[in-house]
Parts: sequence; C-alpha cells; structure tokens
Amino acid sequence: MTSVSIVVPCYNEQDTIQLLLEAIFAQSFPHDEMEVIIADGLSKDQTRPRIEEFARAHPELKVHIVDNPKVTIPAALNRAISAAQGEIIVRLDAHSMPDSEYVARCVAGLEQGLGDSVGGVWEIQPRNASWQARAIALAAAHPLGVGDAHYRISRKAQLVDTVPFGAFRRSLVERVGLYNEDLLTNEDYEFNARVREAGGRIWLDSMIRSVYFARPTLKELARQYWRYGYWKARMLRRYPKTLRWRQALPPAFIVSLLVLAIMAIWQSFAGWLFMLESSIYVLVLLLAGIRLAWERRDPALVASLPLAIATMHFSWGSAFLWSLISG
Repeated sequence: MTSVSIVVPCYNEQDTIQLLLEAIFAQSFPHDEMEVIIADGLSKDQTRPRIEEFARAHPELKVHIVDNPKVTIPAALNRAISAAQGEIIVRLDAHSMPDSEYVARCVAGLEQGLGDSVGGVWEIQPRNASWQARAIALAAAHPLGVGDAHYRISRKAQLVDTVPFGAFRRSLVERVGLYNEDLLTNEDYEFNARVREAGGRIWLDSMIRSVYFARPTLKELARQYWRYGYWKARMLRRYPKTLRWRQALPPAFIVSLLVLAIMAIWQSFAGWLFMLESSIYVLVLLLAGIRLAWERRDPALVASLPLAIATMHFSWGSAFLWSLISG
C-alpha cells in the first residue's frame, strides 16, 4: 500500500479545522498508511488546541503540527512537505472538507499515470447563512465570476492548467522544486506551471471532490481577490504564457472604464460609451442575480450576487493593474 502524507497550511482556522480533520478521518484510504502534517502559522485562536484534542481522541490517525513562523501558505506547504514521510503528498486546506474517496481517488489517478499532479473540483459552500456568504459561495462557482476555471465548474475528467489541492509523488518535488515562497498566493498555479514546463501533466478528475468554504463577507472577499490579482501579475512576469482570457478581462474592463471616463472630459461620445459599457455590465450581473434568485427561491440574490461578482472583478483587476504599475 502506498503511504500518503496530507499537508495542510493553517492559520486561525478554529471554525473549520475540526471539519477538515473529521473528513480526513472518514477517508476510505487506510489510516495506518496516512499521516496529517499541519503547518500552523502560530495561530492565536483555538486552532491548535482543537487539533491536539482531535489527535488525542483519534490515535489511530497520525496528526502532527509543525510551526510556520513565516505564516504564508507556500512556506507552510514547504515546511509540511519537509516533515512528511509519505511517498505521495496530498495538499489540502484548513477550510476544506474532502469527500471520503478523495485520497483514494488521488492515489489511483497517480498510480494509473493519468497525471503527475492529480486533483479534483470544489463544491463551494457558504461559511454561514448570511446573505453575503450565500451570494459569495454562488459567485465563486459562477462562470461570470470565475470564467472557465475547471476546478470550480467542470463535470468531466480532463487535462488542465492547474488544480487547487493537488496530489503528487514526492519525486515530483525533487524534480521541480518546492513551492515558491516569493509568491504569497497563486502558489498552486505556479507550482503546476513548473510541472508543465518539465513535461508533466495536470489531471483533474471530477469524481475527486471537496467542499470549500468561501469567504463569509464582501470585505474578506475583496481582500482575497486583491491578493489573487496582485500576485497573479507577479507570477506572470516569469510565466507570461499562463495568462488566460478570464484573468485578462477584469483589468481590461477597468482600464476601458478609466480611459472612457478621462476621454469624456473632452469628448461627449466617450461619456456615452462609458454609460453604455457600465449599463451592459450591470444589466448582465442583475440578470444573473435574478435567475439564481428565482432558481433558489432566494430574493436577496437579485442584488447580492451582482455585488459579489463585481467585488471579485474590481478587486482582482485593480490589484493586477497595481502590481504591474508598482513594479
């Protein structure tokens, strides 16, 4: 039986860490062939006590904590991988819940040679029942919000550019290196870009599923997508060919609005174009909100879904542009 190390970056995740550990314990893969390495950024809440309590209550599953004084996700992953003993590394997040067959299917995909890095799709759920959380969870899996990001919307197995929670053999790390600690986000995409550069394949299996808890408020969503956009631009300096249309549209849209707004000072037609472009954008988002509100019998989505998608677009696009400008 192949040995597996599940590595988890973690910081102040007291609300979800128990759910993750319970989901790992429920895996069909044998406990005696698994270990869990949690790289904790010296959490200030009850995360550590809850991990320690779980480990005491479930001695048949090996759970270890390693310190991550840098706090960042790529640093956490590297420390966890360095401490891991397994032949196969499975990367998860502290705010996720893998399906009971998650590890077994990842291992099967690797052993069948389907990919050098194997992962699955997210079932995105709200962190709580608030109107913001409900809208954000739907926006994070809506084509208007994420374009063709396969791990959020795909229903079929296929080769892809990246997977969010990849599983790979330890030998792959020896071949392409650990996670890039110079990037504070986009670490999975950058790692998989190096895998593809080295001739490897990234395989997404829609039967490999995990619940991912979305950000609960628009403020936290804006911060998340600001980080995504900022560090995506930084990553593109090294891998310019990895830019996808879904990633180019938000900054291009923002630039077009800015250019038209400035031109409108001297040219009235630019003002009309600004109004037209803005109106079409708002109308499309409102129609999406109305449709989902009707389907889910949730009237709040009429306004909240457009707000969530717009937050994603403008945060990501603005941060992307700022990263390019700031050098």
